[in-house]
Amino acid sequence: MTFHIDKFDLEAFVRATLSEDMDGPLEGDPQKQNGAPLGRDVTSHSIIPADAIFSGVMDSRNDAVMCGLPIAQAFFEILDPDARIDILVDEGKHVFAGSDIMRIKGNARALLTAERAALNTVQHLSGIATMTAHYVAKIKGTGATLLDTRKTIPGLRAIEKYAVRMGGGANHRMGLYDAAMIKDNHIAVAGSIGEAVRRAVRAGIKNIIVEVDRLDQIEAAIFAGATHILLDNMGVDALREAVALIAGRAKSEASGGINLDTIHAKANTGVDYVSVGRLTQSAPAADIGLDFDQI
Repeated sequence: MTFHIDKFDLEAFVRATLSEDMDGPLEGDPQKQNGAPLGRDVTSHSIIPADAIFSGVMDSRNDAVMCGLPIAQAFFEILDPDARIDILVDEGKHVFAGSDIMRIKGNARALLTAERAALNTVQHLSGIATMTAHYVAKIKGTGATLLDTRKTIPGLRAIEKYAVRMGGGANHRMGLYDAAMIKDNHIAVAGSIGEAVRRAVRAGIKNIIVEVDRLDQIEAAIFAGATHILLDNMGVDALREAVALIAGRAKSEASGGINLDTIHAKANTGVDYVSVGRLTQSAPAADIGLDFDQI
C-alpha cells in the first residue's frame, strides 16, 4: 500500500495503537526483542478458532466526507498481511448514509483485533473532514480560505490536518517551526508589538503572523515587518475596517469564536483567511461501522 503524509509514520502509529489496545508489542516490534510478551486480544483468541475467516463491510451510517481509510487498511494488514482489503471510495469523497466504503476478508482473529482501532481512526478523521466541508461550503464565493489551527490532539496533528485538507480546507502553521506567531504574551515580554516583530525580522523569519485585537495595533505590526495580521475576535464592521487599514500590505485573517452561523459574514469582509479551531478541536466523529458478511 502506498500512502504518505508528511511527518507521519504510519507503521509506528499503527503498531503503537494496537500495542496500547493489546497491552504488549506486536510480532516484529523492538520491544519483543527485549523479552516483552506479545500483546493479545483475549476475546478473539479465546472464542474464535485460529483458522476462522471473517468477511465484512465497513459502511457510513450518515452523510460524511471520507478520510483515513488507508490508515484503517494498515491496521488490518499489519495483523493479517494476506487480508484482502478493498477501499471503495476515494479520500475526501462525500458519501451518503448507507454507503459501503470498504470490504475486508481475512483471518477473523486478526481483523477483529484491529477493528476498533481502524474504526476509531476513520470515524475521527472523517468527522474532521465532514465538519471542514460544511465550513468550506459556508464561505464559498467570499474569496476567503478556511484554515485550521494548532488546536489538535497531541500526536495526531499530521493526520488531523490531513483530514482538514480532505474536507477542502487549508493548513495554518503545522507547528512552532514554520512561521512566527506573535501573540499577546510574546508582546508583553518583548515590550511592544513593534519590538516583537523587529526581533523576528532580525532572526530571519520570513512568515511573521501578529495577533491583534485592536485596530490601532495594525499599523505598528505592518511597519515593523509583519507579513500576516490575525484579527482576533473582531466583529464584522471591525474586520472590514481592518482589511481597509491593511490595504494588501499583509495577509489578513479573521479568527476567534467563529462558527457556522457567523463564518460567512466574517469571510465576506475581504479577509484572506478565516481560521476555525473547532475543526480539529471538537469535530464529532462520523458514524461508521463494520458488519459481518455471511461467507
